Order: sequence, then C-alpha cells, then structure tokens
Amino acid sequence: MNREQKISALFSVLFACGEPISIERLCEVFDEKPEGVEKIVNGLKKRLEEQQLGVMLLTLENTYQLATDENYAEYIKKALDLRRRTPLSPAAFEVLSVVAYNQPVTKSFVEQVRGVDCSGVMTTLIEKGLIEERGRLELPGRPLLYGTTKNFLRTFGISDLSELPKLPDEDHTVNDVGEQLSIEGTEKLGEEE
Repeated sequence: MNREQKISALFSVLFACGEPISIERLCEVFDEKPEGVEKIVNGLKKRLEEQQLGVMLLTLENTYQLATDENYAEYIKKALDLRRRTPLSPAAFEVLSVVAYNQPVTKSFVEQVRGVDCSGVMTTLIEKGLIEERGRLELPGRPLLYGTTKNFLRTFGISDLSELPKLPDEDHTVNDVGEQLSIEGTEKLGEEE
C-alpha cells in the first residue's frame, strides 16, 4: 500500500471508529513505527485542510479522532436538530478546575477545596462527559477518583492537560481559576453543545 492509500485508509479507520484511537493502536493497524504513523497522520491533516471537506483531525493527548470542522457547526446543528444545553454554572467551572488541575481527585477533596457539597455539580459534569470515574483510592471506604475526559479536552480546545492556563499565585482563589476556565471555555462550550 502506498502513502496516499495509507492516508485514505487512516481516514476510513478514524471515521469507522468514531472515537479517539491511540498512536500505539494505529501502529498495529498499519504495521508502522510511531514515526511512520505520524507521517500518515500529517498527510491526512494536510489533505483535509487542502480539500476543505468540513472534517478535521483532532489530536487528543496521544490519540487521534476525526471531528467536524467548527466552521460548519451551524449546519450540523440544524441537520441534527440539536438543542442548546444549559451552560455550566460558575460552581461547575470551579469544580471542573479543581478536578482538572489536581486529578485524580476524590469528591471529598473537591468539597474540601470548595468548602461546600459538590455532589450535584459533579453529577452534572459526569452527565456532560467532562469528568469521569478513574478508579478508587486505596484507603478505607475506597472512595472514587475522578479526572477529566477527552471530551473536556475537545470542549476547551486543548490537546492535553499541559495546555491548561497556568495556576495563578497563591493569593488567588479557586473561584478565580474557575472564572479563568469559564472565560476561556464558554465560547467553545456553547459551540460544542
């Protein structure tokens, strides 16, 4: 199979899977080393940009996924008759920022940082696919651990957690970080939903 055929095959694989695929898995699929897969990925990115097909290739940590081009979101929403979801509350942005910067975390850790019960907010974030269970802490009671999802990365337009805004000085509060995430993510969150 030549390079152009591998690019087409990658497009087909990503389209058929519909969810992020790791570079390791793509190495197995194409019987290539990571460098070879990267060349195929870059070729697909270039082809999608040049041909303006309304699809783009997302890099989420060390995985790849096809997604619709945000420039065509209006048409997609009309076609799917999507209703806008309610935006995240300031409390949800605060909880999300605590989880994102400290993951994996327990619910009690988040509540300790915020000083209030977070059960309802965390349930909402799980339902929206922004946080998920990441296992259990090896302590009495084995509390659940939570972390952010690939949907969180996609929603806020970042490839991995290292791209999160830097934490402010210690004299700033969790509310300040929540507001910063809110300001940077509100537009994208509204577009995604």
